[in-house]
This record gives sequence, C-alpha cells and structure tokens, in this order.
Amino acid sequence: MNKHRKLCLWSWLRAGLLCALVAAPPAQAQDAASLKARHVALREALASNAFQRPLWLESKENAGDLKGDIYVRLDRPFAAVGPALDEVEHWCDILILHINVKQCRATPAKTGDTLSLVVGRKVDQPVAEAYAVEFAFQVVADRADYLQVSLNADEGPLGTSRYRIVLEVVALDAGRSFLHLSYSYAYGLAARVAMQGYLATIGRDKVGFSVVGRQADGQPVYIGSTRGVVERNTMRYYLAIEAYLGALAAPLPQQLDKRLNDWHSAVERYPLQLHELDRAEYLSLKRAEIRRQRALGG
Repeated sequence: MNKHRKLCLWSWLRAGLLCALVAAPPAQAQDAASLKARHVALREALASNAFQRPLWLESKENAGDLKGDIYVRLDRPFAAVGPALDEVEHWCDILILHINVKQCRATPAKTGDTLSLVVGRKVDQPVAEAYAVEFAFQVVADRADYLQVSLNADEGPLGTSRYRIVLEVVALDAGRSFLHLSYSYAYGLAARVAMQGYLATIGRDKVGFSVVGRQADGQPVYIGSTRGVVERNTMRYYLAIEAYLGALAAPLPQQLDKRLNDWHSAVERYPLQLHELDRAEYLSLKRAEIRRQRALGG
C-alpha cells in the first residue's frame, strides 16, 4: 500500500467513517411503535444528560462488529423531516458535510438507487488517492408517521464488510419527531491492524462521549479506543443531518453555505471529541470539493 493511501485509510479510521457506513445486526427499532416505545424508555436520559439536549448516544463492540446509535427528539414536525430524508439525492447534501467525504454522487434507478462515495483525508487530495465505496440506498418504510431508510455496502477496503447506515424517524405529535441513526460494520484482520496502528499513534488521545469513570478531581474520563471512534462519527453524522434540516428554510442559494457553517459550529460545541479544522480551513476544503463534484456532474 502506498504512503498516500495508507494515510487515507488511517484518516478514514480516525474519523470513524468506516464505523459510520457499515453494517451489522438490524437496528433496534424497526417500526413506528417500537421507536415510540424507545422514546418512552429513554425519557429520563433525554431529559438530563451531558449534551444538555434531548439526545442519547451509545456504542457497542462485539466479535469484530462495531455499532453506534444516536437517538434525538426533534422540535420539527414529521411532515418536514420525513420528506427531507427519503430521497437519495438529499443524502449527498448531508454526507458531503463530513470532513472525510471528498465526493458523493447519487444515482436514482429503477434497479435500485445508489450512493457513490469517495472518502479520504482531512486535506484536499486527488480522488485517485482516496477510497471509493458504493452504497445501495433503500427506503424500507415510508408512511404518514414513520420513515426508515438504509444504506448498505457489502465490502470496503482492507477487509471491512457489511457496511450499513439505518435512519428512522417517527412522528410524536404535530410539532415533534423522534430520530434514530444507527451505524455498524464488520472488520477483518487487516482493518484491525490498521486501527491498532492509528490508536497507538495519532489517535491515542482521541475520546468519545460515554463517561467510563472519574478522575480524582471529579472530571469525567471518556471512552477511547474503537468505541470512541464510533461515538465521534455517530455524532458527526447526526450533526450533518441536523445542519441539512436546519438549512431548508433558507433561500435555496444560501442553503449550502448555511449547511457548511452550521455543521462546523455544531462540531465545535464538542471540541475535545470533534475538533479537526478551523472554520476557514473547513469551508475552503469543502467548497473546493463541492466545486469539483459539480464539475463532474454530481
């Protein structure tokens, strides 16, 4: 593997994109009733948590599978949220906000919608030095009060497999919705070695959001290692969805800049976990990537 692609892989692992775009067991809630029941079960956690908002984040690792889940109550009606997330083209506007997504192309087709991603480092780089992964996009359920969509890829680089994103949203009442976003993937020996290398070097001080202990002065000790990677990326991708939804009310010519600025502002609320680039660096990088994408017809 050449130096550029090895750096790309480590950057991908660092950002947790492998953890965000990969598959495992089905999501916990599979229909409107189950997701509403999960909302009730999380009532106390949503009311009082470190995020100071109605949001709950959790992660799991089991025998080569990594999984992250985020649950959040939105002060937005399902009538606005559902239609914004049920079209494959809308997902490129969401995914491109991630610092490591270099390019996204949506292809609606009778044989099945696809999302073609190119993922790389947190710098401007040639697409040829990054990784291409193609996801099948499926609307699993689309009803008046419930939406579920999934993105799946069977294979990824260095022995990763069963990539999956599952998003589901249910109406709670006329003005509120409850959203669940799930990420999971399976990894083999090569990916494990690459991840161990990252965690032993540039990723050794990175942490997630779950508190696993307290220091002598009472300060929290946050989870690290692979579950920390999953948790960071779970939050990044939820914040991309939030930024996308928040920009829809702006005039169309202003929506892209609003999405980019809102995503950066959102991740900077959690600098310990999510800070990577200053705003000017991030905006310059993303605008260049989006111009390149548009020039290719994406």
